[in-house]
Amino acid sequence: MFQTIHYEEKDQVAWLTLNRPEKLNAFTSTMNQEMIEVFQSVGKDHKIRALVITGVGKAFCSGEDISSLQPEMQLGEIIKSRYQPMMKELARVEKPIIASINGATAGAGLSLALACDFRIASEQASFMEAFIHIGLIPDSGNLYYLPRIVGLAKALELAILGEKLTAKEAKEVGLVTKVVPPDQLEAETTSFVDRLAHMPTKAIGLIKRYMYQSFETNLNNMLDYEAFGQEIAGKTEDYAEGVQSFLDKRSPKYKGY
Repeated sequence: MFQTIHYEEKDQVAWLTLNRPEKLNAFTSTMNQEMIEVFQSVGKDHKIRALVITGVGKAFCSGEDISSLQPEMQLGEIIKSRYQPMMKELARVEKPIIASINGATAGAGLSLALACDFRIASEQASFMEAFIHIGLIPDSGNLYYLPRIVGLAKALELAILGEKLTAKEAKEVGLVTKVVPPDQLEAETTSFVDRLAHMPTKAIGLIKRYMYQSFETNLNNMLDYEAFGQEIAGKTEDYAEGVQSFLDKRSPKYKGY
């Protein structure tokens, strides 16, 4: 079905695997479009409760396949036509998104990882803001997500110096959620996402929506957003199940709506 990615659904979880190992899973226009299609589908499918993004081979994603770029190409137009639609569709997925980072992560590949809600990394993974090394600036949402995750000072350091971080160093600065041995990455990711897939999915989506919105609003408006979001959450079957399971002194069985 897809040329550059592999997609499957298992136990209410969507698994998207970047599948260009010979190019370190570098982006092409085809890959951008195929990922957009997956993000749109996952966002609309109520049976899917979480999304995992990972890569085949030695890399998670090395960024844009620069071998396909020509000097006369307008980089701004490439970003607007290919990367902006992809990142916007990913941001619209109001479900937990986990980057399972198997190896090298650089450039727009790092942007993709930053846009996920959680990052579980193999001990063999590495992270680098590679843009500066070819005279460019971080893009594809990188300058939005990075300072929110690691703070402004560290974000400037990473983006301007372009130094590679090991998985351990990335964990220390808050860039990743968890670091695991390479042979345990898939099992740890499966266990982690299984937990998320059985949580109240609608509430998770609302948390994501309004937490990002909090950076661009004042307290009074945020209080109103919280009240509005709570009204939505309070009408879900998961809220009723949560309350009833508490009263029954049993574990809740959430459906995601």
